[in-house]
Amino acid sequence: MRCFPFLAHIKALPSRFLGNRTLSANLTSPSTTSSSPVSKMSKAPVYFFSHGGPDVQYRTEHPAYAVLQAIGKEITQKVKPTAAVVFSAHWQATPNEIQLNNAENTDLIYDFYNFPAKFYEATYPSKGSPQLASRILGLLGDAGIKASGLKRGLDHGVFSGFNVAFNPEENPLNVPLVQVSLYENEDPDMHYRLGQAVASLRDENIVIICTGMSVHNLRDYRLTIGRSTPMPYVRSFDDALKEAVESPPAERQARMAAVTKRPDAKAAHPWMDHLMTVYVAAGAAGEDRGKQTWTKYEGSMAWAQYRFGDVPS
Repeated sequence: MRCFPFLAHIKALPSRFLGNRTLSANLTSPSTTSSSPVSKMSKAPVYFFSHGGPDVQYRTEHPAYAVLQAIGKEITQKVKPTAAVVFSAHWQATPNEIQLNNAENTDLIYDFYNFPAKFYEATYPSKGSPQLASRILGLLGDAGIKASGLKRGLDHGVFSGFNVAFNPEENPLNVPLVQVSLYENEDPDMHYRLGQAVASLRDENIVIICTGMSVHNLRDYRLTIGRSTPMPYVRSFDDALKEAVESPPAERQARMAAVTKRPDAKAAHPWMDHLMTVYVAAGAAGEDRGKQTWTKYEGSMAWAQYRFGDVPS
């Protein structure tokens, strides 16, 4: 199903596909499993999902669908997390304060409009954890970050991509999930420090997943219809972000911050909500290296996927 007429009404990815670059050899195959138990000393990797729009869970032929499936199986079969903490581009709290969902049971937020009826019938089974939420509030407080808890549903930045990566029937995540907001600002260092504040959760094999898009310009989408190549800024910005993310951890924060000042940055992200989640992921990674595992250029978007840290063998 193509969704072009509706794209002007969402902060999400369109469904027209142009340009591609595949690095899938870096991903665990969907059929690969591991029977080895996770070491008590293991530290969960951190992931950045380019999550697409609310149509991603229905576009089974799109290359990103199989990529997200593979990442999901890597997490459930090799990482085997005890819980998941997720940061979505679609939840920005205030410029100086963070919010998080501290309820055990929540519904979904259909934060898009004028889509086909079945998009509003999407479900995703999840359980929150008030105990983990309280722990995160403590970590944020210790880092000097103002934060508060509330009851909030999962937005499509979580449930659309998670329905692919963690299909409830084929590959359920089956662990508590707590969603944490971003700041409502474009400050890369504040978001990097937000990730640093929760990094210790990884020591308990809690996986941190950040969802956005590596390039996200809906305003230019209609200009790309019928084009055989993506907009020029898509490749240049995606490549620059990759280079910064994959730089040595001691240099990474400064080099990633510099990416937001590039001449093509505002074309790639007119508002940087979909970019800031990459900074949270990098901050949570600590001394672990980042690796782009796959990307795709299309229209005015790019789909880079990142993993920070090692996957248990």
